[in-house]
Amino acid sequence: MEGLKSISHCVYMSADIVVKIIDVDHHSRLDRAIALAPHLPIGLTSPLLASGFYQLGGRDLRYASYARMAVSTPRMGMSGVDPVTARLLAEQAVRWLNELHGWTPADAAEQTLREPLDHGGFVGRAELIAQVEHFAALNRERIVPHKLLDGLAAIAERAPSRARAVVPVHADCHWGNWLAHDQSVTALLDFEWARFGELADDWFFLTRFSGPHKETTLNAIVQATATPSDTLRAECGVSRSRPPHPRPLQRT
Repeated sequence: MEGLKSISHCVYMSADIVVKIIDVDHHSRLDRAIALAPHLPIGLTSPLLASGFYQLGGRDLRYASYARMAVSTPRMGMSGVDPVTARLLAEQAVRWLNELHGWTPADAAEQTLREPLDHGGFVGRAELIAQVEHFAALNRERIVPHKLLDGLAAIAERAPSRARAVVPVHADCHWGNWLAHDQSVTALLDFEWARFGELADDWFFLTRFSGPHKETTLNAIVQATATPSDTLRAECGVSRSRPPHPRPLQRT
């Protein structure tokens, strides 16, 4: 089997399967993906073939094997993807995510999605205020301007009391976790961060990691969800593109 580059697992691939292996005590996110696999909407992800535990050299390992699909990933940043293909993939990815967001999980899957997960995102106003204050206390060398810290504090004060957890979200749906064939999306991979959240959790990842096709992806979300563009930009932290400044005429 061929080893693949991964920052969180040992990943191996053959002509037919992909295997993920991790130390049991490293993190439990693979457990989450395994638990969700049989309950996800049909056709959404690559089929789980087998999973379990294995002991090797005194190490307790967790593994999962998936059917390998003969397709490629657009890759994070969509580098090398032409504009027409990027638009088609973005439109399809939005439809797939809408299906996930409208999914009603069975009891076992719902329990998994509601299990606490340190996802590194917004949890609530009190936690955000504490983070900003901690950051300010560490800024002894005044590397960060006070104006920026004041702005972060103002954002924290106006933040919702708690993060909403209203729909199932993938929460890691950058383009490296999608599979595509020609101009068609075929699967969404790696449900290790899946949980209950809000729509913007997924729209952020899809847009933020679209590289030169960020506006194309944003427009696909706006059209499919009828979300005002300014609202979506604010939720995803995407500023409007600015035309380049005209070059001044040079005197001859």
